[in-house]
Amino acid sequence: MEKSISNQILDLSSKIFPKAKEIREHLHAHPELSWKEFETARFIQNILDEYKISFIANIATNGIVATVTGKNPTERCIALRADMDALPIQENSEMAYASRQPGVMHACGHDVHMACLLGAAIVLNEMKDSISGTIKFIFQPSEEKQPSGAEAMILAGVLENPTVDCVIGMHVTPELECGKIGFHYGQFMASADEIYLTVKGKGGHAAQPHKIIDPLLISAHILIALQQIVSRNANPSTPTVLSFGDMHADGATNIIPDEVKIKGTLRTFDENWRKEMHQKIVAICKGIAKGMGGDCEVDIPEGLPFVANDRKITENVITKLKTIFEEEQIVEMPIRMGSEDFGFYSQKIPATFLRLGTKKVNEPITQLHTSHFDIDSESILFGIRLFCIAAI
Repeated sequence: MEKSISNQILDLSSKIFPKAKEIREHLHAHPELSWKEFETARFIQNILDEYKISFIANIATNGIVATVTGKNPTERCIALRADMDALPIQENSEMAYASRQPGVMHACGHDVHMACLLGAAIVLNEMKDSISGTIKFIFQPSEEKQPSGAEAMILAGVLENPTVDCVIGMHVTPELECGKIGFHYGQFMASADEIYLTVKGKGGHAAQPHKIIDPLLISAHILIALQQIVSRNANPSTPTVLSFGDMHADGATNIIPDEVKIKGTLRTFDENWRKEMHQKIVAICKGIAKGMGGDCEVDIPEGLPFVANDRKITENVITKLKTIFEEEQIVEMPIRMGSEDFGFYSQKIPATFLRLGTKKVNEPITQLHTSHFDIDSESILFGIRLFCIAAI
C-alpha cells in the first residue's frame, strides 16, 4: 500500500474521530430493537446526506447501502458491514450517553460498529480520487434476532449491482485492549440453531401422581438424554455446544401442568453434523416422551451458518493493517462458540470477520450483553482505520 494512502487514512480518521464519537454516543442513547431500527436508519441517512455520500435506504425494512466510487469503479467492489439493532436489556450506567429507552440497550456494541462504518465512509469518500473500485457500506438490521437481517439483505440484492467481490465485518471485543485487532483463519464463529420443545403430558394433583402423565419428569429425562448427544456422538475435532436456558412449567407445589416448554441452542462448525444433530434431537425427544406416555413437539427453525474467514482475504487484510498498526496490536484469536449472522455473507462470497479491542486499559472487562457494557471510546478511531485499510 502506498505510504501516502496510509498517511491519508491516519490523518483523515483522526480528524473525523470526534464526530464519530458523537455519532456513537447518540446511537447508544437511542437504541432500537431488531426490525424496529427506524430512527436509527433515519439518523444514519442524515449523516450520509451531510457528507454527500450516496445511498439506498429501506432495504429489508431498515437496511441502508451507501456507496463510494473511486477511479475505475468496475475494477472491483468491496463491501463493509455494520449491524444496527440493540438488545432488550435495561442499562445500568451513569454515563451521559446512557440509553434513554427503558429496557433497550446497545449492549453488544452495534452502536460502535455503525459509528466506525460511518467514519470510514466519510474518510473514504474524501479519498475517492486516490482509490480504485467501488466500496459499499452495508448498514444491516436485525443481527440479534431471527429472522436474520443479513439473510434478508442478501435476498434484497445488496451483494449485486455491482457484484461484491468480498465482504468485511468486525465486532467489538472487550477481552482485547483498545488498539488491538483480532483475526482468525478459516471457521471462526459457530452456527446457531434455536431449539423449542413442548413436552405434553396429562396434568393433575401433585398428590396423585399415579393419575397423571408428568411432563416435568419427562422433560428431565429428555434434557439428560440430549446432553449425551455431544458427549457420546460428537467428533472431538468438531466443537459442539448443546445448551438449554429456559424451562417453563405453569404448575405449582401441588399442581402438575399439562405441558412444559423448553428453549435451547445448538452451536457447531460442521453442517453435516449439524443436520444429524437435528435428527437425533427429534428422535430422542419423541422417543422418550412416547415411552413415558406423553408426547413432545420439536421445532428447530433454520438458524445461522458458521462464519468462515477466507484465508487469502484475511492474510491480505492483516498484511495491510500492519502498515498502520504495530505487530503486537494484531492478535490471532481462537474460534468462538458465539454466533453471528455475518455467516450468511461468508457462505456466499469471500469474507473476513475481525475483532476490535474495546477494553479500557487497567480497568475490569465489561462483558457483552450485560447492563453495564461500555468501551474505551478511542477504539472507534481504530475501528475506522480498520475498515478503511481493509477496504483498500
